[in-house]
Amino acid sequence: MQINLLGQATCVYRSGIAPAEVARRLGEFDQYCPVCLARHCHLVDCSGTTSLALVAEYRKLFYRLCGEKHLEEFLSSPDQFVPPGCPHVLPQPHLLPKKLTDIEVKSRFPQQAELKGFCPVTYWEGKQRYEALVQGKTKYAAEYRERLYIFESQQKQDTFMRTPETYWKQKLPKKVPSLCEPVLLTSLPSLGYMEQGMANPLIKAMTAAGCLKPKFPFLSARKSVLIYVGLYLKAFNPRSSEYSRQKYKRKLASFEEDCALIPYLSSKMNPPPVEFSVDLQFKLNKFLALEGAASVL
Repeated sequence: MQINLLGQATCVYRSGIAPAEVARRLGEFDQYCPVCLARHCHLVDCSGTTSLALVAEYRKLFYRLCGEKHLEEFLSSPDQFVPPGCPHVLPQPHLLPKKLTDIEVKSRFPQQAELKGFCPVTYWEGKQRYEALVQGKTKYAAEYRERLYIFESQQKQDTFMRTPETYWKQKLPKKVPSLCEPVLLTSLPSLGYMEQGMANPLIKAMTAAGCLKPKFPFLSARKSVLIYVGLYLKAFNPRSSEYSRQKYKRKLASFEEDCALIPYLSSKMNPPPVEFSVDLQFKLNKFLALEGAASVL
């Protein structure tokens, strides 16, 4: 095992130091590369690397480096990269950018992405011209200063993570391009999906139910309406096959005919007729036969 003398920086690789010990005694820069911060004022997060090959120990603290070159620089002259000799310090935790997953972006609904969802890095690199406005993708997202940004690619996301101060204050021109790609309904959170994908079909189904006021024999009005709305949605679902739609349209028509038995019989049986016509007898028998069928609906 290597012994780290006070004032001498050493690489901890194969020194017998456990990763948990490194995590417990990280220096002032946490998971960020101190050389990148000192040389370029770049925030380079090294937490994605589990290997200790790029970890240095100095004054009983550990520092993660982003590559072999920066590791060698740090080992040769560590004082220029750590306080008080370093030119830049790590920002406060709330001022550090954070990558977000697609699920985390959805969970922030109704918070909207800054710059109307256009990639801030592409816009900056394009000298803030109109043609540099490119829509970002939610799978490449980041949070900075409690604001949400989405990027054109992972490369643009990584660029933002290094120097977020460069990109976060940009303003859009008065005129911006319309969205080129439709937003997938499945990418929306549940509330947004219901609003965008189900509102119109539900309104049509409930309007039809309100006009018909279906009451199936031997079922409550509430259950009758629920069954009717379900059949209506399946009968007019544009994403279903033609065969499936036709099947449920027949079921819907049959359900409506059975619901019509109640007002028909009510009008014919009050007062009770002296002699039953063939049609009245048929519909009365059909009504009574539905008592058992109602239990399985």
